Amino acid sequence: MIVSVNPADGSELARFEAHTPAEIDAALTGAVNAQAKWRRKPITERVELLRAMAKALRAGKERYGRLITQEMGKPLPEAEAEVEKCAWNCDFYADQAPVFLADEPTPSGATESAVVFDPLGVVLAIMPWNYPFWQFFRFAAPAFAAGNGAILKHANNVPQCALAVEEVMREAGCPEGLFRTLLIDSSAVAGIIADDRIAAVTLTGSTEVGAIVASQAGKALKKQVLELGGSDPFIVLADADIEEAAATAVKARFINVGQSCINAKRFIVEEAVADRFVEAFCAGVAKLKMGDPMQRDTNIGPMARGNLRDTLHDQVERSVKAGAVLKAGGSPKDGPGYFYPATVLDHVKPDMAAACEETFGPVAAIIRVKDADEAVARANAIEFGLGAALWTTDIARGKTLARQIEAGAVFINGMTASDPRLPFGGIKKSGYGRELGVYGIKEFVNIKTLWIGPAK
Repeated sequence: MIVSVNPADGSELARFEAHTPAEIDAALTGAVNAQAKWRRKPITERVELLRAMAKALRAGKERYGRLITQEMGKPLPEAEAEVEKCAWNCDFYADQAPVFLADEPTPSGATESAVVFDPLGVVLAIMPWNYPFWQFFRFAAPAFAAGNGAILKHANNVPQCALAVEEVMREAGCPEGLFRTLLIDSSAVAGIIADDRIAAVTLTGSTEVGAIVASQAGKALKKQVLELGGSDPFIVLADADIEEAAATAVKARFINVGQSCINAKRFIVEEAVADRFVEAFCAGVAKLKMGDPMQRDTNIGPMARGNLRDTLHDQVERSVKAGAVLKAGGSPKDGPGYFYPATVLDHVKPDMAAACEETFGPVAAIIRVKDADEAVARANAIEFGLGAALWTTDIARGKTLARQIEAGAVFINGMTASDPRLPFGGIKKSGYGRELGVYGIKEFVNIKTLWIGPAK
């Protein structure tokens, strides 16, 4: 049984029977058959589906936004913005896919040769709860444009969002069978990955789950894209605009109630400006309102599950016990729902839980360093490598330092964010492969050499 719970009050919203083995088998067969036809359609026709997806998303933005908020706790304006971003992604790939996937003539000495991009087949998408629409549509738009089909295994605490995604695809006129949502337990995933009807796997999730899926897919010799955990550094150098950096830092840490792989989590600040930064940062945090996520002036809603809140609080307690200074928050809210206040820890050391573990919730760790070299060293001294932010008014120096930071993306004087136009992904234990941009659309294609000799 798959149960949907409202994290704002703990009440049950709905429950669903998991799909049976027979239903899973039918979905896989249907997807393979539909994709065999879909791949033969010209790309100009395939991208029309993306335009229809964008239209369906925008038409249902208010309803889908409320569903996201109700099921995982994201503040309502952020939920609606998530749906709009999905539509933007669909529009972007509708415009750019024919360019990105155009044949590339390649000199080889033959009369004609080229690199062409063929779809791989049906891709299994294993997606998390924190961005229940965006995580799927950022993969789906380029995948469908390239001629693939998809099966979605969503997180089991957002089953209504998973079914709503299927509704969007149906309203957009997706060919029957080309996409299906499967409500299944995690124990059923290994068998689907091993099934010959699945050509590849994409996962967004924890590093621990990523290792399991990578092992299963590797054993079956299936292509994978893994977007995993992160503990992104937010570096503030002494010459930065401190007030602007602090204001951006508040949003970078506490958007989505701090539950994002690319939330800034470790604020690495040069000692010379640390007091100023902490004061400005805490002033911004004090303005955040925690409460009902359906209210449009709420900034901090509930965390998605009670066990996530318990894990976060344990990390805070262990860090404080080890010597971190609690500047704000630090205790779960009494009463119903999985609320945890915006929390700031100062004087965090690299071996404390808040610095060396991923804190997946509204907790900011401030690490003081003597100079830029130590800042970069601290940024890199972790197993993750997803995103990073670097604040300085010396752009030339910033570019040089950015090349030294071990991450899939470095944003200078801004907060790390995903953007359809830019490749997104990590290194080290943050995963491998890329989504978005031109590189994202080429993850699930066969990059095929087409060599033609002279006619005889």
